[in-house]
Order: sequence, then structure tokens, then C-alpha cells
Amino acid sequence: MKLFARMAAVAAALLALSGTASAAGKKLLVIITPPHDNPFFKQEAVGAEARAKQLGYDTLVLVHNDDSNKQMELFDTAVARKAAAIILDNAGADATVAAVKKAKDAGIPSFLIDREINATGVAVAQIVSNNYQGATLGAEEFVKRMGEKGPFAELVGKESDTNAGIRSKGYHDVIDQYPDLKMVARQSANWSQTEAYAKTESILQANPEIKGIISGNDTMAMGAMAALQAAGRKDVIVVGFDGSNDVRDAIKAKKIAATVLQPAYREAQYAVELADQYLKTGNTGKTEKISMDCVLITEKNAGKLDNFKMKD
Repeated sequence: MKLFARMAAVAAALLALSGTASAAGKKLLVIITPPHDNPFFKQEAVGAEARAKQLGYDTLVLVHNDDSNKQMELFDTAVARKAAAIILDNAGADATVAAVKKAKDAGIPSFLIDREINATGVAVAQIVSNNYQGATLGAEEFVKRMGEKGPFAELVGKESDTNAGIRSKGYHDVIDQYPDLKMVARQSANWSQTEAYAKTESILQANPEIKGIISGNDTMAMGAMAALQAAGRKDVIVVGFDGSNDVRDAIKAKKIAATVLQPAYREAQYAVELADQYLKTGNTGKTEKISMDCVLITEKNAGKLDNFKMKD
């Protein structure tokens, strides 16, 4: 009986705490991103959570592992928890539409970051980096470092991710203007460092004459760099995309030529700010689709880069 009495007391205490939080008027923001082993996605979550807490919200940070079924389960959790809003870096441009609509039907607005979905009028906001603009910056630097000629390879991101295609198009709209630059291989490494390492090994074996690798993100660029180092190839130009600290350090060490910063931290915080305004006024004052420009990172400004944002 004593055990049951203790359990009842604990339950009552938890209920009291729950009531206190509710009485305090704190609303819940649910933050859902891809896995945090990728520092880009981790900083999205860190930035969003920090800003939400500054604005007085409770937060719940969740990871969908780029699995649309898992993502739907997390949306169900957000609905069950009566979230005020959802901040999301999604698990697929098509597969995510149903989840965001489900939340909308439950009265929960969604604010997307980094990746768009293939629908409008479902999410309140879709805040993305100007991936095309950033890709052209990276490609221009790649062409310059390659001396406008030579064989090269491209590592492409996840095929289902809209950003992978946009970045690749931006790269080629610049590079293809130079007839002496010859693409000898194009492989998807699914944004993965491990896959990029293996794909780069295969590319090097089949194309030992290669002089450059342009990568759809920094994680794959790091995999390519590691494979090049293992092969003793210091002559290959590598350019990435994201602006990670790992690639920043590799640029400073002259192992990677350049990357393109997309402001993940700021995008996430901006999404929270728009959510806060929407919850208070019923309007963000902005169009649904919002684009933020990217910044080229080379040895000249790498020292100012830290966790996907530029220091003053």
C-alpha cells in the first residue's frame, strides 16, 4: 500500500507541475530536423531552440532520420502534444506535404527551413537558402581554381532532395560554359561522408587523371578529401557547400579550396521569429517562400565562419 501511495503522490506532483506550466501560458514549439550527426542539421536545431526559449516557448526537439514515415509519427506527436507550431527541415519534398497538411488541419502551423516541399498554401513559411545563387558562387570559384580546364567529378546529394538538383543545376550552368572542363564522373553519395569516401575511391580508380571534385555538400566534400588523402592525391581541387566548421578548418589547412555558406543557424532562428509573430498576430507579414543568399567561403574569410554563421 505504501508503494501505491508513493506512486499516487508522484502522479499528483507531475499533474501539478503540468498544471503550473499550462497556467504559466508557455506554448510548445516542436523542432524537427534530419539527424544531428550532420552538424548543419544540429545547428538548425540549436539555433531554433535557443531563439524559441528566448521568446518564452517550451521546445521539443525531434529527429526524423530522413524517413518520411518517422516524420509522420513525429507530427502525430506534435499534434498529440498540442504544439503551437512546428519548425521543420523536411524528409522529402513530396512525402512531407501530407504531414504538414495534417498539422494544419489540427490547427498547428508549420514553418519550413532549408528544404522546400512541392506544395504551397500548406505551410505558413518556407525559408530556404538561395541554393542556385550559392551553387553559382561555388562553381565560379571551382572554375577559377581549375584554371578553366581539366577532368572533374561531381558528388550529388540525395536524389529525392530538391536542393540536390538545384545545386547541381547551378554548378553546371556555370561550369558547362567552359568546354575544356570535362566531367568524367557524376555519382550520388546521398549527403553522406562514408558514401562520398567510397564513391571517390571508385572515381579515382577509374579516372586517375582527375583534377577536381565539386560536391553538393560539405559532408560529401569531407569524404572526398579523406579519400584523396588516403590515395596521396594533394593535387585535386575540392569545393563543398554548406559552410561547416570541418570544411572551414580544411580550407585553412589548404586541403579544400572553398565552400558556400548557407546560413542554417539564422534560417532556423528566423523561422521561430516568424512563428512567434504568426501566433501573436495571425500573419507573418511575408510571402510564404523566403530566400536567403549564400556566401562564398575561401581562405580569405574562413576565419570568420563559425557554426554556419559569420562572426562580426
